[in-house]
Amino acid sequence: MENKRIMLLAETGVAVALSAVLGMVNLYRMPQGGSISLEMLPILILAVRWGGVPGMITGLVYGFVQLIIDAYVVHPVQFLLDYPAAYMLVGLAGFIRIKDIEDKKSSYVRIAGAVLLGGCGRFLAHLITGVIFFGSYAPEGQNPWIYSFIYNISYIIPSIIISYIIIIPLVKPLFKYK
Repeated sequence: MENKRIMLLAETGVAVALSAVLGMVNLYRMPQGGSISLEMLPILILAVRWGGVPGMITGLVYGFVQLIIDAYVVHPVQFLLDYPAAYMLVGLAGFIRIKDIEDKKSSYVRIAGAVLLGGCGRFLAHLITGVIFFGSYAPEGQNPWIYSFIYNISYIIPSIIISYIIIIPLVKPLFKYK
């Protein structure tokens, strides 16, 4: 039991550090913040491996690290939603059970569900801050909800797809060493 706790703690530190590094490598950076990157991948992997609560804690810690590295804060609520909450919600992926699946097809579907759940959690946090705090960037006459939806989905969906493609071949080996 003690060894598993130490292993989880070590993996959490590695996941946070990897997320920070991967967050600096952007495939595309949006003009008002947000980017297509692999920063969610280590959080998703840890969440799938250890479960939802450790995944959410890892995301929360990474959210604070991201805040230190590259913050753009206009309001305390926006700070909470865009950083700690958004990445904490990526850890929701761990609530979809994957470990005991024997059927390969079912495992792909569950992994897709886990990655999608984590990505959608992050998307919702960014959507809300986009509406409340950045709706003024919307073209005149455009609904801030639609503007925020389009803006945020344009980088979250590619990040989800790339994370899914990379996580698929990693799942079986990840459970082998737990």
